[in-house]
Amino acid sequence: MWHRQQFSLKPRSRGFHLVTDEILGTIDEMRSIKTGLLHLQLMHTSASLTLNENADPDVRHDMALFADKLAPANLAGMRHTLEGPDDMPAHVLASLFGTELTLAVERGRLLTGTWQGIWLGEHRERGGARKITATLMGE
Repeated sequence: MWHRQQFSLKPRSRGFHLVTDEILGTIDEMRSIKTGLLHLQLMHTSASLTLNENADPDVRHDMALFADKLAPANLAGMRHTLEGPDDMPAHVLASLFGTELTLAVERGRLLTGTWQGIWLGEHRERGGARKITATLMGE
């Protein structure tokens, strides 16, 4: 079985946000998969998807702190500045963290570790709703 759909995540502030439930709540077809894969592709170049800690929100805070140090706004010498001082750093972070995830599905559920969840890295101050294309394959 193959299934593809596109949906949007609600707008969020800059930082890292646990979005597992929001994503899975849109993919009803996953319940029928015994063994398969879910591929998620974020359709933007200034945000990211990553798999990380799903229990302690301090991890998301600390990751945002690290990201701000790694790709600061207003870095001297940046040329791509027409869309604001947070845009080019957002592109850098999207490339470093990635914009796609492929996750195993078993018996209608994601096969992830106990403390793993899907994060949206919102790297703009006001990125808006973020569109995701989900492709589900399996039997």
